[in-house]
Amino acid sequence: MIRIQSWKNVLGIVPVCLVLGVGLGSTEVEAQVNRVVFGIEDAVRTALGANPDVVAARLGLAEAEERVSEAWSEIYPSVDLNASYSRNISPTVNFLPASIFDPTAGPDDYLPVRFGADNQWASTISVEQPLLRPSVFVGVGAASRFEQLQSEAVRGQSHAVATRVRLSYYQLLLSSEQLRLTENSVRRVRESVRETRVRNEAGLASDYDLLRLEVELANLEPNLRRAENSIREVRRQLAIELDVSDQEEITVTGALANMDLDNLENNDADNREILEFMGFQAGDLELSERALRMASELRSDLRQLELNRDLRQSEVRLEQASYFPEVTLFGNYIINAQDNGSPNFFARGDGQRAYSRIVGVRVSLPVFQGFRRVSRIGQKRAALRSAEVQSQRGRDMAQAEVKSLLELSVETLLRARAQRLAVQQATRGFEIASARYREGLGSQFELIDAEVALRQSEFNYAQAVFDYLVARAQLDEATGLVPLVDQEAIQTAEEGYELP
Repeated sequence: MIRIQSWKNVLGIVPVCLVLGVGLGSTEVEAQVNRVVFGIEDAVRTALGANPDVVAARLGLAEAEERVSEAWSEIYPSVDLNASYSRNISPTVNFLPASIFDPTAGPDDYLPVRFGADNQWASTISVEQPLLRPSVFVGVGAASRFEQLQSEAVRGQSHAVATRVRLSYYQLLLSSEQLRLTENSVRRVRESVRETRVRNEAGLASDYDLLRLEVELANLEPNLRRAENSIREVRRQLAIELDVSDQEEITVTGALANMDLDNLENNDADNREILEFMGFQAGDLELSERALRMASELRSDLRQLELNRDLRQSEVRLEQASYFPEVTLFGNYIINAQDNGSPNFFARGDGQRAYSRIVGVRVSLPVFQGFRRVSRIGQKRAALRSAEVQSQRGRDMAQAEVKSLLELSVETLLRARAQRLAVQQATRGFEIASARYREGLGSQFELIDAEVALRQSEFNYAQAVFDYLVARAQLDEATGLVPLVDQEAIQTAEEGYELP
C-alpha cells in the first residue's frame, strides 16, 4: 500500500508506482495507484478547504461584508448627473389673448404663440450630504452585527464539518476492524471445515461435527458481506465530506484495536496522530466547571444566538429611529439650452443658454403614518423577546450536553480499560486452548470457541475506543474548541483552562 498525504498528489505518484510495479500484476499496481490514504489531520484539513457547506458559509460571509459596505454608503454624499435632449417635431402652440399685444383687440381675439425651440437641452448635477440621519448610523451597526453573525456561522459550520469528518473517520476504522475480525473468523472456520471433512472421510470425525462447522460458516459469510458493505458506505460518506471523487478508494490510517488510551508512547505513529489530534491527555476525565464556562464563552451556536439577539435589538432601534428628524444638505447646478435648426450641443455660441444654482438644507420630520411605525416596532420587539428566549434555552441545553458528554467520555474510557483487560484474558484463554489442542487434550470446537471469544473481545475493545473517540469529538464541538478550526483559541484555553 502506498500512503498519499493528500488526494491531489495521486497523479504525481503514478510514475513511481509504474516503476515499482515491475513484476507485479497490472490489477495490483492499479489498485495501489488509485488508493488514497488520509491521516486524521489531513482529512479534516481537506474538508475545511473543500467541503461545500463550508464554502457556502464563506460566501455568505462575503455577502455580509458587502452589505456592511452598502450600509456605509448611506453616510457619504451622493452625486447625481442627469442630462437630456429632446427634439420638437411639432412644437407646442398655445393661444394668448390678443389684448396683451393689441389693446384694441376684442375679448374673443387670440394669438397663436409657439413655445420652445426645435432642440431642447437640459442637465442637472445634484449633490446631497446627510447631516443628521439616525437610521443610517443604526443601520451600519445592524449590518456590522449581521457580518459578525455570518462570521460565526462560518466557524460553526467548520465545527460541524470537522466533527462529521472525525466521526466518519472513526467509523471507517471501526468498520475496518469489524471486517478484519470477520475475515479472520471466516478463514479459520473454513480451514476447520476442510480439516473436519478430511477427518470425517477417514472416520475420525462425526457427521454432526462437520455439520456444525458448516452451519457456523454459513452464519459467518453473510456477516463478511455486511462488513464489506458497511466499509463502502462509510467511505462514500467520508468522500462526500472531503469532496473526493474516488469514493471507493479512500483509506484511513490507524487501528482501534491497537490503540492505547492510557499511554501515548505505547502507540504507533498513526494511532499517536489520532490521539494527539484530539488533545490526548492520560488519566480520567473529570467534570469541571471550567469546561462549562468554556462552552458558554466559545461554543459557536451560543454565540450565534447572542449575535442574533443583538441583531434583533438593532432592528428595534432602527424602527425607533424613524421618529427622529432627518437633516440633509443639498445643492443643484442646472443648465438649460435650446435652439432651432440642426442640433447644436447645448446651443454653443448662440447664447440661448441659462444657468441656475441652488443650495439649501432640507429637514424631514415624519408626523403621522397610520400607526405603521408602532406596529413595526411591536413586531421587532416580539422578535427580540423570542431571540432572548432561544438564547437562554440554548445555554441550558448546552450545559446539559456538555455534562452528558463529559460523563460519557469517562464511561467509555473506563469501559475501554475493562475491555483491554478482557482482551488479555481472552488471548490467554486462546493460548491455553491452542496448547491443549496441539497436545490432543482439547477438541477443535474448544479452540474455535476460544478464538471466537478472542475476536469478540478485540472488537468490543475497538468499539469502546471508538465510543471514546466519538465522545471526545462531540465534546470538542460542544465546548467550542475544535482542532484546526480554533487552533489559537485552543492554545489560549490550555493556558487559562484545564482541558478535559
